Amino acid sequence: MNDTPFLDTLTVRPLGDGTYVADLHPDWAVGDRPHGGHLLALLSRAAVGETSLEPLSVSAQFLRPPKVGPVLLRTERLKVGRTVTAVRAVLEQAGQPCVDATLTLGTVPDEQPAWSDLPDMPVNPPPDAVDLASADSGQPGGLAKACDMRLDPRGAGFLHGSTEGPLRLRMWARPHQGQPDLLFALVAGDLTMPVTFNLGRFGWSPTVQLTALLRARPANGWLRLVVESKAVHGQWFDEDTLVIDSTGRLVCQARQLALSTP
Repeated sequence: MNDTPFLDTLTVRPLGDGTYVADLHPDWAVGDRPHGGHLLALLSRAAVGETSLEPLSVSAQFLRPPKVGPVLLRTERLKVGRTVTAVRAVLEQAGQPCVDATLTLGTVPDEQPAWSDLPDMPVNPPPDAVDLASADSGQPGGLAKACDMRLDPRGAGFLHGSTEGPLRLRMWARPHQGQPDLLFALVAGDLTMPVTFNLGRFGWSPTVQLTALLRARPANGWLRLVVESKAVHGQWFDEDTLVIDSTGRLVCQARQLALSTP
């Protein structure tokens, strides 16, 4: 288990003129590749800076994978308004841009939604949910050392050797320490293994483009993730994730375009 609190892995140090340095934490990596959702949370931390603003949307191009270690974060204010502020944030390593993001900053609403239509899912993981940190689970836990993740075996056909779909997974997630916050909800939007596991495609599935909308601050407890794909064309596939908190509020919506490999 990771003993580093989640927010401590997002520490950014200002250099002036909107530039920051940070270290990519080894626990927030899949193999030797830092996790894309965690990179977006790090860019969001830099984009917010010392303001009281919060990320409302993050749209990023993943240009090349960085390595665990030091990175440079460059931010540029594109618009400053009373309701929204737009910021460009670029993560660089060894002089090359790795992630190029545009963020909309503002204030996440506190009121309950006037209307929502969300899938039904238990608040807590059922007893048969697969603990991805368990050594005897036999499953690729990936980030299980960085946060607590439980996979619903219903629908996860790859658990039983099925490669016929459907491409739909359900998971529960929370930090090992403390409670989920807005940036953890952003990470949760890219937390599950690729849904193409249900097609038997277990190779690296790099995200090419991801857009996430932050809708509410999560309540204490488990975050519920519903992940699905509408189509797989050749190597290309889409993946949509809904992140729902313990009170039933939608806290994050994420959509990405990714490549699947055998």
